[in-house]
Amino acid sequence: MKKPRAPLAYLSMRVFVFFLIALLSIVDLARSQGSATPSGQVSATASGRASELPMFRPVLIGQGPTALINRIDEQDLVRKGQKDALVMFLCAVKKDGTVAWSATYGGTPDSDFLKQELQKKISPASNPRFFPAVHDHQPVDAIYYGTATFRIVNGKPRLRIFSNQEAGELEKQHDFIGPEPFFGDRSGFTGFHYPPMESGRLQVDGKAELKIKVDATGNLQEINVVSEEPPLLGFGDAALKDFGDAKFIPAFRDGKPVECEVTLPVFYKAAGF
Repeated sequence: MKKPRAPLAYLSMRVFVFFLIALLSIVDLARSQGSATPSGQVSATASGRASELPMFRPVLIGQGPTALINRIDEQDLVRKGQKDALVMFLCAVKKDGTVAWSATYGGTPDSDFLKQELQKKISPASNPRFFPAVHDHQPVDAIYYGTATFRIVNGKPRLRIFSNQEAGELEKQHDFIGPEPFFGDRSGFTGFHYPPMESGRLQVDGKAELKIKVDATGNLQEINVVSEEPPLLGFGDAALKDFGDAKFIPAFRDGKPVECEVTLPVFYKAAGF
């Protein structure tokens, strides 16, 4: 597996403000996403033999003291004065459930303490453990896209981690896990690669947004660039190239693989990880 380049940048604050307002009505769905496998799937605590693993399983937050949802110190966030906040993140989860690399991006205004805590606890040095992705009955390395939200409700902290970044899914409290690109011989995905630049041109951080359609078996059906910033520097083309031959762990809704259309942010940092 080639080591992926780092995506890391800030998303539009206006989008996150909308997300935060929409999330004010969300209840305990995310914790159930973070502590259980999809319906009918084999637990990650199984021996791992191919005959015991499902056809597909997305990366899952897991449970227990090493799970990310249980590693973030909510009381410390309260002591620091963290108010309602939202931060998105992604990480490369290896087939043994450990994290190869991670990044946070975007955030609602005044989300700094949540972002700092999330960055610390999602890093490989902190050793969070996930349930690894499974494709064709085999564990695979995959990219996990998540959203962390923090609220104070009746004087008590409430942390949630959602396994998707879709505003509509978050707002409606759906049990939805977004599609996850995976690495390996059965997928053409090898990570994020900064676009080639003309000689002498200064490299800058950039991003592209892709609208993708993935069927219920993880095959990419459609892919289009929604936006790229800065324009005309090749970030959209780089994202198309990075994802054009990818296969995915399909999206899951209510524990079952489903077809979906989602928007994926793809970030390119000039210096890399």
